[in-house]
Amino acid sequence: MNRTDVAHKMKQLTLLLQVVVTLFVAALSAPTQRQATIGTGSLRAPRLGPTSAMNVAALRLTPHWISLLGGRSFDLNLPEGFEISVAAQGLKRVRFMAKSPDDRIFVTDMYSLADNRKGAIYILDQFDPAERRFKRVLPYLKGLRNPNSVAFYTDQTGTTWLYLALTDRLMRYKYKSGQNTPTAQPEVLVTFPDYGLGYKYGGWHLTRTVVIGDNGKVYVSVGSSCNACEETEEVRASILEMDPDGSNRRYFARGLRNAVGLRWVNGQLFATNMGADHLGDNRPADTLYTIKDGANYGWPYCFQYGARVYADQKHNAPATKMNCRNVPSAYVAFAAHSSPLGLDYFGAGHTAELNGTWLVALHGSTKKSLNRGYRLVRLSGAAPSRPDDFITGFLEGRKVNGRPADVLNFGTNAFLFTDDYAGVVYYVYKK
Repeated sequence: MNRTDVAHKMKQLTLLLQVVVTLFVAALSAPTQRQATIGTGSLRAPRLGPTSAMNVAALRLTPHWISLLGGRSFDLNLPEGFEISVAAQGLKRVRFMAKSPDDRIFVTDMYSLADNRKGAIYILDQFDPAERRFKRVLPYLKGLRNPNSVAFYTDQTGTTWLYLALTDRLMRYKYKSGQNTPTAQPEVLVTFPDYGLGYKYGGWHLTRTVVIGDNGKVYVSVGSSCNACEETEEVRASILEMDPDGSNRRYFARGLRNAVGLRWVNGQLFATNMGADHLGDNRPADTLYTIKDGANYGWPYCFQYGARVYADQKHNAPATKMNCRNVPSAYVAFAAHSSPLGLDYFGAGHTAELNGTWLVALHGSTKKSLNRGYRLVRLSGAAPSRPDDFITGFLEGRKVNGRPADVLNFGTNAFLFTDDYAGVVYYVYKK
């Protein structure tokens, strides 16, 4: 047995020991425990509500060896019965995905963490079920300013459009099936503020996310210009609604500091949101909301911690600027600084581990000692009270193996997810 095999076996034994210890401690503490971990990491917070029957039993994760270009290798831990493969690699800061009407996967690539114009959209084409990878990765657009997400929509005339959210604008291109580059000039539907603090986590939020609703409306999220401040521009920290051509624009929701992940499911808009950074390591919670038309979610005056919403004493003492009792509670709260990004819902027809669940990409805290995020989590049941780990291993001590960014349903019992740290798209499937 060579050194690599020995190291791999030691990792497997270490993981097994961690599982045994965790189960033993949980068994000892269960009768008297009054608090439950919300999300991941060390935060202890009140439960959000009764645990649904579907997520009482934790998933048993087993290690899977990952080998990437450049000689990098590590374990990712998946539920028993699932397998993982590298579907595409060699990208940069690969972010959000969308399926085109001709069944190809379009994925954004922001190039780096810096504000830049080197971003791109790639087409992941010709997926090979035997090799479990895409045979072709084609550039569709290049030279883009921080492209975070794309969406497709076919209007009443039968014209299909590709919507592209950049830092400073929302554009759309006419799309024809099978094309590998746009043939027409884009239409600019709306522009956004593109300045603020120097980009850093907790500072200027330069991503924009676009999604098309069941109602034929377009929704775009715009993050705040700061960690916690009173904005001078109304569009900051909001979600906009508009017609497909950009007309009839209005504010659908406000008070969302950085709602990066958007999904429209069964007539309801869902959004992940990242809380402020000035309240310490354990609060506020990062959140997933069911977005209500016209609601204000509190930032910068209120924040959620556990099941309650509190006034931020820096901006709302003594709760004179906003009554935090009127702020909607989250659908699910995650541990502070978990950084929830993309998500997808798995309806009927999937295996029991996925059927009727959400998978959410927790990008992870830049403060690695917190051990927050760096995983995919599952939300089960109609009113999930806490996430289950679904894929872990992206953080080993202070070594970063990856940072999950988005999740996309990819057929029965299978999905894709992106890793914007390693520039990889993974394919996960049930054996």
